[in-house]
Amino acid sequence: MPCSEMAKEQKQSRAETFVLTGSNGHNGQQWQTGMNNLVSHPPGPNHMSRMARVASDVRQKCAAYVLALRPWSFSASLTPVALGSALAYKLEGSVDLVILMVCAVAVLVVHGAGNLVNTYYDFSKGIDHKKSDDRTLVDEILAPQDVVMFGALLYSLGCLCATLLYFLSTLRLEHLALIYFGGLSSSFLYTGGIGLKYVALGDVVILITFGPLAVMFAHAVQVGYLSVLPLVYAVPLALNTEAILHSNNTRDMDSDKQAGIVTLAILIGPTLSYVLYNLLLFVPYVLFCILATRYTISMALPLLTLPMAFPLEKQFRSRCYAKIPQKTAKLNLLMGLFYVFGIILAPPGSLPLL
Repeated sequence: MPCSEMAKEQKQSRAETFVLTGSNGHNGQQWQTGMNNLVSHPPGPNHMSRMARVASDVRQKCAAYVLALRPWSFSASLTPVALGSALAYKLEGSVDLVILMVCAVAVLVVHGAGNLVNTYYDFSKGIDHKKSDDRTLVDEILAPQDVVMFGALLYSLGCLCATLLYFLSTLRLEHLALIYFGGLSSSFLYTGGIGLKYVALGDVVILITFGPLAVMFAHAVQVGYLSVLPLVYAVPLALNTEAILHSNNTRDMDSDKQAGIVTLAILIGPTLSYVLYNLLLFVPYVLFCILATRYTISMALPLLTLPMAFPLEKQFRSRCYAKIPQKTAKLNLLMGLFYVFGIILAPPGSLPLL
């Protein structure tokens, strides 16, 4: 046999041996099996699909946390901060934007934590059910311990913001702590602890907390002292904010009765609840008319939202309570913004300063 043919056969034999036994001549069958697995199951797509599933789970979890906060209700906490800051601007001529942002975050996280406390205690007392507006725990979107931990985190963040305000603002520590922890305690005690909501005192808590208290807090950290002025200017906004809660409690009257709790809506019944809702809805417009005619026309800006109020009155009168709290919250946000703009645009010295 020619040398060239023998050389070719030897090379072919060595190549076959390499394939069968592996590069080092051992565990060749395992090496070949591993290669087959790599060919049939490449790592890239599987790894990417796992990453996609993890990312999807994270997004769903974050969406669940946001849903539990009930963000549609946040106008009740943000507009008082804007109103208090606008009043400080009319008095001092300037506003510290850093203090404004920190104050807004502090009020917002306390509000969100209060919503989580409400979710937890309403579920634990058997008030929430499949037809409830808040089904975060009923539908097992989140576990009860998740809600508790998230609420504690928000309260801690609020306390951190209050600490920052102490260093940023000239307001005395005892005044800052009195207002802030008063609001924090109210947000918890609304359904936590003694549960003021369950003994027909929830309306009083909301009327004070998301009205005069929040406006005074935002005003005080800007100007550095306490004043009665924000309490008076907070009245129209506080009444409209209370309309959100009252419409919510009126809608839930039947389920609240079955759970054995008492709200103002249950005490006065559907007819008087309708009367009260109208007062809460339309009295602010009367106050704006008085301010606009006696002091400055800029205070007529909130009247632009009046066409939104009449459909709510009609829906409440027909006892179709679905989505009324959310719609009232939207009205509250727009009214509050126009109210703030009206104060900012008012000529110097035109607003009553008591």
